[in-house]
Amino acid sequence: MKFLRSKMMYVCLVLVLALAACGGGDQAGEETPPTDADQETDGGETVDQISIFQSKVEITEELEALAKEYEEETGVRVEVWGTTGDDYFQQLQIRLNSNQGPSIFSLRHLTEAMTLEPYTYDLSNEEFTNNIAPNMGLEVNDKLLGIPFGVEGFGLVYNKDMLDPSDVADYDSFVETLRRFDEEGDAAGLSLSREAFFLIGHISNYPFSIQDDPIDFMDQLTDGEVTMADTEEFQAFGDMMEVIRAHSPNPMEVTYDSQVGDFASGRTAMIHQGNWAYGMLSDYDLDFEVGMLPVPLMDNDKLAVGVGMNWSVNADKDEAEIQAAIDFLDWMHTTEAGHRYIVEEFGAVPALTNIEAGDLDPLSQAVYEAASAGETIPWSHTYYPTGMVVNDFTPAAQNFFINNDFSGQELIEALDEAWHNASR
Repeated sequence: MKFLRSKMMYVCLVLVLALAACGGGDQAGEETPPTDADQETDGGETVDQISIFQSKVEITEELEALAKEYEEETGVRVEVWGTTGDDYFQQLQIRLNSNQGPSIFSLRHLTEAMTLEPYTYDLSNEEFTNNIAPNMGLEVNDKLLGIPFGVEGFGLVYNKDMLDPSDVADYDSFVETLRRFDEEGDAAGLSLSREAFFLIGHISNYPFSIQDDPIDFMDQLTDGEVTMADTEEFQAFGDMMEVIRAHSPNPMEVTYDSQVGDFASGRTAMIHQGNWAYGMLSDYDLDFEVGMLPVPLMDNDKLAVGVGMNWSVNADKDEAEIQAAIDFLDWMHTTEAGHRYIVEEFGAVPALTNIEAGDLDPLSQAVYEAASAGETIPWSHTYYPTGMVVNDFTPAAQNFFINNDFSGQELIEALDEAWHNASR
């Protein structure tokens, strides 16, 4: 009996190896002939299919088209999994924890990368990652865990007919410019709007981001080792918010649409916005050129630039599938076809210096140049406690703009309290 069982096991093993040698087939059962692009392990195993799960639902169709083109060129099928986007990270965690994760997945920021570090392959030694723009790679413990999809940035979007960069070159000139516009009364110098991130979420980045180590500062803040109220950069931020309140339209009466509309019609010289705003500005027949400048808090001279999504490789897969995933990402970031999809089809501002930006709008061009030169400060808001901007920072900012007796220092104290409430 033992001999029969052994013989049967041997026959099954032979059949399994024979099937594997056929190279597998697609979902319809057709065989796919091996190609030079098939990935092999030392044991001769081949991988002719990988999978991608990512959070940017707006590029799903374009990504599927890229996957088809890659398959036509290499013979390796790339399956794009769908997601609603809203609960993407929870879906990803469930898949990874149940050993059903994709070959490639997306991560938004450091917090997610730290959570999923055991599942995320270190890409530091891949040659094509040397092209990542300075400070734009997603790194944890000296490991490169994510390749940036593209960069976005925000700052002072300005009308070049109404302002010169020298008008906001440092903090003092910025304050003087807001006062001048207010006194002249023909147009507002600067406008914020009432939506949570446009009111306080983005602009609150600056006192964090000009710290020597923003993440370490946030950790100390959470642990109660420091406070915003006793930190010089936040005291300066409180003063700046008082100046903005005194010499700008009340943002509680301004929507994103009206903010951009007033800027497009010349009723506002500057708005605090990102390069995404050009999509709305392009709907207007602008008769002036636009640009983007840094917010000069404590004479800061760098744009706030960040990455909304990063490509990562599943470290829990076998060696052949990991290599196949890396080969796909390499192809996407080093070939003419891949570059065309990133810039033209995905509409991303390149985060790798070997990718030509193409015909960018002027705001995206400013972000691209800053990122390529390494002249940026990070997006600190992506590391805030979950939900804090909407649930905690925004009520404090609303109170500040509604109540003129509420000082800038009291605003910072309220943000301190909000941080501790959100991080408990």
